[in-house]
Amino acid sequence: MNAEPAVQLRLLDLQALDVRLDQIEHRRRTLPQLAQIAELEGRVSAVRDRVVAAETEVSDLERAMAKAESDVEQVRARARKDQELLDSGRIGSAKELENLQREIESLARRQADLEDAELEVMERLEDARSALAGLTAERDAVAADLDRLAAERDAALAEADKDAGWVRQEREGVVPDIPADLIALYDRLRADHGGVGAAALHQRRCEGCRMELTPTDLVRIRDAAPDALLRCEECRRILVRTPESGL
Repeated sequence: MNAEPAVQLRLLDLQALDVRLDQIEHRRRTLPQLAQIAELEGRVSAVRDRVVAAETEVSDLERAMAKAESDVEQVRARARKDQELLDSGRIGSAKELENLQREIESLARRQADLEDAELEVMERLEDARSALAGLTAERDAVAADLDRLAAERDAALAEADKDAGWVRQEREGVVPDIPADLIALYDRLRADHGGVGAAALHQRRCEGCRMELTPTDLVRIRDAAPDALLRCEECRRILVRTPESGL
């Protein structure tokens, strides 16, 4: 395959643009916000689960608190009723009076036990509500960070898309200057050699593999016709001669 020297130089222009596109794509894939968002999404999920568990605990304790308050109130009401009966003087039997006094004492002990239980539930409920408030604040803070990072990511991606659009537009102006069969070879080599299909010969060194050419290769290149399409003997990329080739 042959190509005029000017066409081969345009191939280097095309390669430079493709390298820029690859760099932009690499920039898109390696945005720091992507890793940070993935880490925060895991934290959000974990905190949400803990919030749900804390909400369930608070709800259970609120029901337990309501029951404890109801139990205490029932005993208090029964004790008030017995005390009113005792104070009324309507009981004439000593036996009935003794039984009533014993019941009032029993209710007092029962009330004390229930109030202790009520206080314990109240303390647990306060602790659970405090823990829930902390988890809710943590969840909201992580969600806010996630929203901020998502906005930064979207802005960075939009900027990358804009840059890529300009490069593609410039690339579209280069492609028509290069024959289709040469572009096909270049694309195939690019796919096989890490995105670089054509490289300049600079100061007797292939810019693709960075290897210095042997004296024999240099003689071959000097003797080649100006329109001959050369290949690097080391990496097999298209080798383009330039005024800086050092020949």
